[in-house]
Amino acid sequence: MVATLPSVTMTSPPWPIYRLSVETYERMVATGAFNEDDPVELLEGYLVPKMPKNPLHDSSVDLLQNLLLQLVRSGWYVRTQNVLSTDDSMPEPDLAVVRGMPAMYRTQHPCGRDVGLVIEVADTSIRRDRHKAEIYARAGVPEYWVVNLEEWQLERMTEPQPTGHYQATTIFQAHQQVPLQLDGQPLGHLDLRELLTPPTDPH
Repeated sequence: MVATLPSVTMTSPPWPIYRLSVETYERMVATGAFNEDDPVELLEGYLVPKMPKNPLHDSSVDLLQNLLLQLVRSGWYVRTQNVLSTDDSMPEPDLAVVRGMPAMYRTQHPCGRDVGLVIEVADTSIRRDRHKAEIYARAGVPEYWVVNLEEWQLERMTEPQPTGHYQATTIFQAHQQVPLQLDGQPLGHLDLRELLTPPTDPH
């Protein structure tokens, strides 16, 4: 099902603020101003608090990772909650399928041309994760998925435009399978039944 999603605007506070460049943020990280445990990420020059994680979010990320590992072939690998670098942002998506091998990124983070797919799992962060589509589209990430656990659907965005949006968005439900392709080559389909079925309360 092809869908049009609501637009999201990130607003700034009503006083002057200082926006960080990627280079400045990286220098701050290098000097210890931030570390990997600090709950922030750089989005469009703003330091943004990362959303807290609950069991549903974490188990969904684990499930997706297992599904991807069954299909991803040599020459690509799956990263979990690690940094990507764009012109103005350093997001830490829940999952990314990245070209090459981990040793390639010992001195620099992957950027848009290195990435085949980015996935964010959204339970309480759907507005922010939909807005991140603009960041990933501008960086040239060919495909972006939002696993929307509020509405129990997967929003697959393809055909990135330099203006900061994806030309096509397709909605998948639990009874469907979403195709996985890298560099335009189809690799198979991910079954969404377990991922998009609300859990039952064991008590």
